Amino acid sequence: MPIYAITMLAAGIGIPVLAAMNAALGRSLGAPMLAGVVLIAVGLLTASLVAMTQGPSALVKLATAPKHLFFAGVLLAFYVLSITAIAPKFGVGNAIFFVLIGQLISAAVIDHFGLFGAQQIPLTWTRLSGLLLMATGVLLTQKA
Repeated sequence: MPIYAITMLAAGIGIPVLAAMNAALGRSLGAPMLAGVVLIAVGLLTASLVAMTQGPSALVKLATAPKHLFFAGVLLAFYVLSITAIAPKFGVGNAIFFVLIGQLISAAVIDHFGLFGAQQIPLTWTRLSGLLLMATGVLLTQKA
């Protein structure tokens, strides 16, 4: 399914761009947390417009959705606020490096245990080796 790969590649390209742009907005405003709030507000508006294309039935299901899954919004806010505040001081590359390492670790755990209804993909030695190779590659990109 090449469209999935292309879409996720574009999303991955967007993350450092988002971090750099929002860090610049935070510097421009002299208020990194306000820049994070603006980012989330613009994202909410954009996502709301896209969600409206799914019809009202999805909204009805919101009332019965498992409430613990809403914690994802807290994680989003944590990411946005932390990257906005830290990237200008630590460097976008360094900040994204640690984000990527965290993503590799959590993705492997989520897949291995099939958490949150995700497809269960066991962490085999081959897969672990691939993850370590990816982490090593990310690390090498940050070496001066």
